[in-house]
Amino acid sequence: MIDRKLTGAPPKTILPRGTIDTQMHMYVPGYPAVDGGPGLPPAPLPTPDMYRCAMEWLGIDRVVITQGNAHQADNACLLACVAEMGDLARGIAVISKDTSDTEMEHLTDAGIVGARIMDLPGGAVGLEQLEAVDAKAADAGWMTAVQFDGTALPDLESRLTALKSRWVLDHHGKIFGGVTPTHVDTIKRLIDTGNVWFKFAGCYEATLVGGPDYPDIAEFARDIAAYAPERIIWGTNWPHNLAKKTEDYPDDADLTDTVLSWLPYDKSLQLALVENPQELYGFPKWE
Repeated sequence: MIDRKLTGAPPKTILPRGTIDTQMHMYVPGYPAVDGGPGLPPAPLPTPDMYRCAMEWLGIDRVVITQGNAHQADNACLLACVAEMGDLARGIAVISKDTSDTEMEHLTDAGIVGARIMDLPGGAVGLEQLEAVDAKAADAGWMTAVQFDGTALPDLESRLTALKSRWVLDHHGKIFGGVTPTHVDTIKRLIDTGNVWFKFAGCYEATLVGGPDYPDIAEFARDIAAYAPERIIWGTNWPHNLAKKTEDYPDDADLTDTVLSWLPYDKSLQLALVENPQELYGFPKWE
């Protein structure tokens, strides 16, 4: 069991109306974990109702739900969650080179707008299918969320530059070996191609220094955000699936304040939380 904090003092940072959380997972009962994945997160199951509490607490209006590793390539739970959240939600599914056109159409009709590449332990589809998944995503008008050990990012630059879909470098690049000037230069060149976004999410997963301020990730994130504020998006990474016990679970209000302080100026908050993700994930303009 884990006690996930869902309410409390709100963030000091006032999130703009229409804010989109672009990185999180949720689950509904009745969908067991699939072999090959890490299993479901610790009980209680992080449900849509629980996430709605977090949305109200933090000031989030819309959400992008990412397929969790527990269900591997079975998107049924994801589709149930997107349906439960309704028009304020979009989904990122797992597809492969073998996904049929009929299935792609079904997923699109159900609110799926992107494909997930997860080249880390427990991931369902990794970099070995990057180009095939990217081609299918591009044909469907989807984006692609790409996550891997970013230590190897410079070696992957040519493959990433050739991608056809709009795509996101997930989780601050997840550069487990530590960020170098070469990594920063590579990310800036990728952004300059015109189809790359950089996601602020899960800073605690790659820091070599730790919290609460994550200074190594902060320095790097500030550099990228100042370079291309129009290409930054943000996510809570709720329900923080790497936390296995209550004392390791972050306070989402504090984490939100910390991460959003890395944006360079007031207008960039509106860009990162509303305008950029609206464009990337196909949400209507917030009225």
